[in-house]
Amino acid sequence: MFQMLRGAKGLRLGVAAAGASSAAGLAYWHRERKPVARCETDVATVGAALVGGLGVGALGGYFFGKKQGESAAEKYEQYWPRKIMMLFGAPGAGKGTQGPKIVDTLDIPQLSTGDMLREAVAAKTEVGKKAQAVMASGGLVSDEIVIGIIADRIKQPDCQTGFILDGFPRTLAQAKALDAMLAKNGEAVSLIVEFSVNPVMLEERICSRWMHKASGRSYHVKFTPPKSMKLGPDGKVLPESMKDDITGEPLYQRSDDTAEALKTRLDAYKNQTLPILEHYKDKGIVKQVDGGKDIKDVWTEVQAKLVSK
Repeated sequence: MFQMLRGAKGLRLGVAAAGASSAAGLAYWHRERKPVARCETDVATVGAALVGGLGVGALGGYFFGKKQGESAAEKYEQYWPRKIMMLFGAPGAGKGTQGPKIVDTLDIPQLSTGDMLREAVAAKTEVGKKAQAVMASGGLVSDEIVIGIIADRIKQPDCQTGFILDGFPRTLAQAKALDAMLAKNGEAVSLIVEFSVNPVMLEERICSRWMHKASGRSYHVKFTPPKSMKLGPDGKVLPESMKDDITGEPLYQRSDDTAEALKTRLDAYKNQTLPILEHYKDKGIVKQVDGGKDIKDVWTEVQAKLVSK
């Protein structure tokens, strides 16, 4: 498949390069041509310039295209087939830190059910209209509608080589509905990365975490503080100094980033999420990562899990 892609890409680049070289040949002919009686010679010169330009351009374009194609092929030989991924982990386990790195490495989008829902409603798709009607009446959007929105979204070009589902599925029933939808196209979830962290460490991470609302970027007072962070005389963080490194916008702390709330969230995670992991473990696609390590070490471990075996 990738040989065909490389060939096609090489051909397109070759033709483009050939055209450029041929144009250069014509430009040379117009610049050097003089009004003397050498019509036969000029025609020959033009022919040589055109043929030479076409040959050199095609050859250069072929090798350039071949190199680019081989680079893409090497990448997809590592990560092929289409990655249909999920990231799981308790609050503070590292999904928000490692997720963007996976997106950059695989060049695939991380799809939030909330964002997809808003996009579908704004685009007035058939499923979006159904969702809007339900929300307008004060109801909860059904799993069937959410699955329909996901089915539409993953047909878009940026999902051609894969995607990461963010915040879905949350229940075993949703996981089974997702499996059924993917099976219609002969596909299935291909990789689940579970970040495992000791609960004591989770509390330390959560209670000192600050978030950037627009992007979802997370910071930590101890491990990854923003550049703007300042401490007061009592050694505590000055809230007004907490700003996003990229935009300079204020950061905030979630109302449920407390020790008490964490316990409730961990219980919910165990009761709802763990059955989903059990559902997929038999398929051999659940890869556990020690999220308690240093961020760089965690990323090294994640990278190893992404490579196709």
